[in-house]
Amino acid sequence: MLDIKEKTLEGFTFIDLFAGIGGFHYALSSLGAECVFASEWDKAAQKVYSENFGIVPAGDITKIDESSIPSHDILCGGFPCQAFSISGNQKGFDDVRGTLFFDIVRIASYHKPKVLFLENVKNLLKHDGGKTFKVIQSKLENLGYRVFYKVMNSSNFGLPQHRERIYIVAFRGDISKAEHFKFPTGNLFSKLSDILEKQCDAKVIERDDIVIEKDFACTKTLFGEIIPNKPVQIGKVNKGGQGERIYHPLGHAITLSAYGGGVGSKTGLYLIDGKVRKLSPRECARVQGFPESFKMDVNKNQAYKQFGNSVSINVLQEVSVEFSKVL
Repeated sequence: MLDIKEKTLEGFTFIDLFAGIGGFHYALSSLGAECVFASEWDKAAQKVYSENFGIVPAGDITKIDESSIPSHDILCGGFPCQAFSISGNQKGFDDVRGTLFFDIVRIASYHKPKVLFLENVKNLLKHDGGKTFKVIQSKLENLGYRVFYKVMNSSNFGLPQHRERIYIVAFRGDISKAEHFKFPTGNLFSKLSDILEKQCDAKVIERDDIVIEKDFACTKTLFGEIIPNKPVQIGKVNKGGQGERIYHPLGHAITLSAYGGGVGSKTGLYLIDGKVRKLSPRECARVQGFPESFKMDVNKNQAYKQFGNSVSINVLQEVSVEFSKVL
């Protein structure tokens, strides 16, 4: 999480749809915005959100009347992505999780917030030959919004995790400076080793089929180290399939996943202090940008799932800073 000095969204309100454990909440509140409503249907995530923010999210958004939601300036939503993900079945709008986008449309149509701020998987752009995204874009434009979008990687925003996501910012038609909006470029560097716990209870993998194929060291120059800012694979377990690849801590983590398989499921595998292990829940929190004060789910499996489903806070902060300039 970036240390934001200027509260450029002070005086603005937002709602947090498909809130998960509160990535959007942290990002916007760090700029001074106030959350006036949150919705999340997963009971375990609701509990974590409540413990961290003092707000108990409402349940299933499909059963919440839009008129009961407070008026707001910014609508946030990392709407469910499994329906569009290449790691899922890609059913898109044929999947109930995909149709939840239309609840965003329903709420936005009623409240007409100044900004819609959405996040989803990179594959949303290409799903069904691009038709799915065209539907999303046209629906928002028909509501009178000007739509901007860009695929960005968390690796470029000071978070040592390769995580490509599409970010959508839509301004209400009467926001006169919308044409000046630009997404941040992201030029921050980091290493996984920067955020590792000195002692943790992450699962260590001890098997006969572990193969370390190479070592890795950062290139040193007169101007300092050149770090890769991406995952660096150095070995494998078994045949090296999903969840079976081993990475170096001077590189980045692979994309956290809520449902990934293999021996390194959900976090990937890393050679750390001579041992091959997964990341700990706290390390997962760190590569998503959550602060040290964040209270995690005590159930480790739930925590892994929640961080895999979450959003990268640093990226959200940088985008929010940019659209705050327009507002």
